[in-house]
Amino acid sequence: MSVKSLLLKGITALVGLVAVLFVAATPQHGVHVEKESWSFQGFFGKFDRPQLARGFQVYKEVCSACHSMDLLSYRNLQEIGFSEDAVKEIAASVTVMDGPNDDGDMFERPGKPSDPFKAPFANEQAARASNNGALPPDLSLIARSRAGAGFGAHEGADYIHGILTGYKEPPAGFHLNDGMNYNEGFVGHQIAMPNPLSEGAVSYADGTEASVEQMSQDIAVFLTWTGEPNYESRIRTGLKAMLFLVAFTLIAYAAKRKIWASIH
Repeated sequence: MSVKSLLLKGITALVGLVAVLFVAATPQHGVHVEKESWSFQGFFGKFDRPQLARGFQVYKEVCSACHSMDLLSYRNLQEIGFSEDAVKEIAASVTVMDGPNDDGDMFERPGKPSDPFKAPFANEQAARASNNGALPPDLSLIARSRAGAGFGAHEGADYIHGILTGYKEPPAGFHLNDGMNYNEGFVGHQIAMPNPLSEGAVSYADGTEASVEQMSQDIAVFLTWTGEPNYESRIRTGLKAMLFLVAFTLIAYAAKRKIWASIH
């Protein structure tokens, strides 16, 4: 391979890296998103199980009316503390289409733990027709997709929390298009989704006060988990790897000192 070819490839790679870093560092056009403190941050972070349960309740009672969760099955709820019987009850509370049966017909049945979360609409066209042409995104990976060039799962949670607490009255002189809502946390500050949360929108099973702030934090944590359910195990694996490398380095250094001690 010629020097010219190597130089060209090097320049191309450098330009690509600079472009990625520029996009990651570019402010989101005036978007205001508060940086929150989350229990899962840091090497020793972990998801708060009661908060995950509350977040699921917010999704089930509020968000699931418009947003699907295609990549999650009801049985996955056992990973955040729901018992097997509770999962069966949650799954059985919905009716799903199955089949064909022996006669070649489709039929309805109660949901099972192995079923994916039931989608609120039969298809994309039905979803758009019920939302003035806007397509509510699937929430399975919404937090992960907003995690900002991979710099941390907390950024996805910050984004969701910022959206849900960002509904305000538009400032004077701001042109709000028909059918849109003003939101400080959304790019362009215009979002089709009406404010989904209000004080006391749910009655938490554990008695926690259902303020907008509390609900937005709970659903943000739940959606962070759905986007990366192996997050905790990945963090623990990384910590173990770092400890191994530190121990290996110390052993290698001690061996080097011993081997070369008599050589001057």
